[in-house]
Amino acid sequence: MTAVLMGFWLIAAVVAVGWLLAHTGLFGRPEQQMLAKLTFWVGSPALLFLVVADADVRVLFSGFLVATAVAVVVTASAYLLLARLVLRRSMTHALMGGMSVSYLNANNLGLPIAIYVLGDASWSAPIILMQLLVLQPAWLAALDTSQDGHGSVWRLVRAPLTNPLTIGSLLGLVVALTGVQLPDVVRAPLELVGGLAIPGMLLAFGISLRLSPVPRGRANLAELGGVVLLKLVLMPAVAGLVAGPVLGLGPQEVLAAVVMSSLPTAQNVYILAVAYGRGESIARDSVFATTLLAMPAILLVVALMGGG
Repeated sequence: MTAVLMGFWLIAAVVAVGWLLAHTGLFGRPEQQMLAKLTFWVGSPALLFLVVADADVRVLFSGFLVATAVAVVVTASAYLLLARLVLRRSMTHALMGGMSVSYLNANNLGLPIAIYVLGDASWSAPIILMQLLVLQPAWLAALDTSQDGHGSVWRLVRAPLTNPLTIGSLLGLVVALTGVQLPDVVRAPLELVGGLAIPGMLLAFGISLRLSPVPRGRANLAELGGVVLLKLVLMPAVAGLVAGPVLGLGPQEVLAAVVMSSLPTAQNVYILAVAYGRGESIARDSVFATTLLAMPAILLVVALMGGG
């Protein structure tokens, strides 16, 4: 568990640096916006291209992925019903909240957890690919078409294809499917630029924590509590139910589905909220609350299911 704890510590430490920069007045809202845009348009596309290019696409068709995908759909649907019918949130807010409860931190937290809790890094690859190639384009297309209250079928199809994150992912998939080996003259600059992504998004997140107000009011706290319950309780429960009784997968696959579904909301959800100017508060609060509570949740799952 040492490496898993180290993964959480690294995230917390970089977020704390961002918070300190804002607290001392060295960085403010303009710097936060700059970091978010740099991550969205430059760092993340390069990083996602390399992640997908290096992945084994055959894992996309595993039963483990089916269980995780069903859990994502059920959890996102439950939040959308809560946000629209009970909390009366706007459609764009509800869409960003839905992305917050369904988009997992499968990269910088999922990888060490897959290695040191489940014993195999490949458990994170199906989730990363599903999110990059299916889930993220779907949420972004919905956000694009909902901002002005209407949208055409052409815009729905075109929107994700003009998004830099989706473009980077699709180009990486082409490389993975064709088996092309990237020469060092191409790969080295991409790795250097891709290195901007994770620290950039964590610093921007830390600045936001200092500059933005904490959740207040009964409705906001109720929504955040609902997000935490859906993300860290409902999603793992559904994944375990589908993987075990429904699909009849082995104990290791069931444990993997439950553990990986317990991952917190990915930080790039907040970056997307800033880039789109929609649902920033729910994205920020979801990342913070689920990241804070995910570690004890994962440790509890492993203890109860006898894994690790």
